[in-house]
Amino acid sequence: MAEIAPGAVPSPNIWNSPQVYELENRAVDPDGVLDAAMRAIRPWAGATVLDLGCGTGYHLPRFAAEAGRVIGVEPHAGLAGTAARRVRDLPNVTVRVGAAQVLPLPDASVDVVHVRWAYFFGPGCEPGLAELDRVVRRGGAVFIIDNDATRSTFGRWFRRGLPSYDPEAVERFWTRRGFTREPLMIKWSFGSRNDLAAVLRIEFPAGLAAEFLREHPGLEVDYAVNLWWRCV
Repeated sequence: MAEIAPGAVPSPNIWNSPQVYELENRAVDPDGVLDAAMRAIRPWAGATVLDLGCGTGYHLPRFAAEAGRVIGVEPHAGLAGTAARRVRDLPNVTVRVGAAQVLPLPDASVDVVHVRWAYFFGPGCEPGLAELDRVVRRGGAVFIIDNDATRSTFGRWFRRGLPSYDPEAVERFWTRRGFTREPLMIKWSFGSRNDLAAVLRIEFPAGLAAEFLREHPGLEVDYAVNLWWRCV
């Protein structure tokens, strides 16, 4: 069994199926909507970037192309090892095993934090937010990307897969903590129906995954997200 940092919130999709999650990473936001929105708020050229919950390190090289330094933190040691191998030829990138609640970083050491579908899902993530308050320098920014369950095909699927989810409660949580919501529309764009089917199976129960595949033709899925952000 892989070592898991204490306090980590499990991510069954990538923890159990990292190769399939790689397909999902490749399919998400081919038009670069998320990066453009973040850059418009706080560019990371020359900055120190923390990719929190970096998984297998898919996003690390992209940040490294502009940032002065990039740190990937991932609670699953096996995935962190994969991420480290991915960036072994990038001298400005390091990967560390750690959880959001206890970041292995000094105070005021980070300029930009990127968190994509990892740990910060609203109520309950206060310990991780306290850590971000500790490690982000003045003039820095925190970006948290999460699903918008109120619209889009994926949002409808998300509500069916997790009927207890309360979008209004999540919005109240972030707003009370000084975050601004940037609603964005991205998409999944797959190379084949088999790839779409494989990703649906790691994101939803088998019955729902099969139903969604039957009802949705083609290789693209419209996908609404919220970019929650706060400048320090």
